[in-house]
Amino acid sequence: MNKPLIAVTMGDPAGIGPEIVARTLVEPEAMDVADVVVTGDARIMQKAIEITKVPVKLNCIKSPKECVRKPGIMDIIDMENVDLAHFAYGKVNGMCGKAAYAYIAKAIELANAHEVAAVATTPINKESLRAGGIPYIGHTEIFGALTNTPDPLTMFECKGLRVFFLTRHVSLLEMLGMIKKDRIKDYVRRCTEALKKLGVTEGTMAVAGLNPHSGEHGLFGWDEVNVIAPAVKELQDEGFNVAGPVPADSVFHQAYIGKYNSVLSLYHDQGHIATKTLDFERTISVTNGMPILRTSVDHGTAFDIAGKGIASAVSMAEAVRLAAQYAPAFNS
Repeated sequence: MNKPLIAVTMGDPAGIGPEIVARTLVEPEAMDVADVVVTGDARIMQKAIEITKVPVKLNCIKSPKECVRKPGIMDIIDMENVDLAHFAYGKVNGMCGKAAYAYIAKAIELANAHEVAAVATTPINKESLRAGGIPYIGHTEIFGALTNTPDPLTMFECKGLRVFFLTRHVSLLEMLGMIKKDRIKDYVRRCTEALKKLGVTEGTMAVAGLNPHSGEHGLFGWDEVNVIAPAVKELQDEGFNVAGPVPADSVFHQAYIGKYNSVLSLYHDQGHIATKTLDFERTISVTNGMPILRTSVDHGTAFDIAGKGIASAVSMAEAVRLAAQYAPAFNS
């Protein structure tokens, strides 16, 4: 089996990233479908291997061409950028923020050069990035800048349920002002293209309602009548396979059982609650709209348990599996 090569970033060295990367290398769910090359620091990864007690040995390389792609071997591009004399688990550290950024930048470089099929990322710490002088607040901004993508598109996937977001990191009050017909139409167009890039060409996208019962024709709000429904109608007239507004208390379940191929959630928590309640650990973020494919765990650095060898690798293994699943269509 010719498995796609996925670049996996080590994440913030002081967090659980190194541990979940180490554990993923022995997870059949991921390794049966993907080969992995890690961008990180070999000394930190060796500590993680010892902490987690996984039967993995490091193979330090300079290029993916040197990967051995064998079970029990971690092919790692060693950035050698962590000074162990100034390192501690679970602490905000500018050195670690700079190091984590370097791992991401290297993985993006490999993907841009088509040396890897996709990138799967582990958690980074926003405070450590700032302390390290990195001018980005998170992964999405870094990927956007380093791939020349002004507005990357976020999709969550959990057990086949796909959720896009019309708005994300804004207050509920600000979100209400962003529910505009043109914005909905733009996002449905972009989300449809993103799905095609992932190989999802069949099915209907649902636009979630905003108010209880999608407003009940104005009884509980007019957003659906005045904005969302007209946007959907105009999209349908353009030939888009889209439905809505569908009440938010049922649309995610309907998509999960296959009635819709995806949902456009109107705000952050509306979609996050749906996927994370379904399965918190298997909720994976897929960044679309870029020239490269990126998947990611949707949890943080967990500084409180870093270095203890108890972090679960379920999300990381799922992120690698999903990257391998979508990579052939994305790169075709």
